[in-house]
Amino acid sequence: MTQPHGPDPSGGKKEESGNVKSLSTASSPLPDPLPEQVGRKAARKLRARETDRPSVWFGLGLFGIVGWTVTLPAVLGALLGLWLDRNWPGRHSWTLTLLVAGLVLGCAAAWQWLKKQEPHD
Repeated sequence: MTQPHGPDPSGGKKEESGNVKSLSTASSPLPDPLPEQVGRKAARKLRARETDRPSVWFGLGLFGIVGWTVTLPAVLGALLGLWLDRNWPGRHSWTLTLLVAGLVLGCAAAWQWLKKQEPHD
């Protein structure tokens, strides 16, 4: 039985049905980079856990997230209130009411997010 594409690339013997019967354990010519990558990532995580202070970038990012978490609901509430005041004027100001409601909602969301960021010892 001749093979049109050269020798078997698996290095093993084949049965007549085409299934691999046994494979030889030839070593791969290229080293596997996966163990080295896993080792580097694990070492980096251990170093990050050992440091007591977060970086400056973490603080700036936290500042920005908290700011947007409080500001966005307040501004959206004020805009919705302006629209309601223009379309359905009433005795009470929807703008002020929804501005305060958005501010309270944003502060509550920021508080919950900050509680999740605290280290649990």
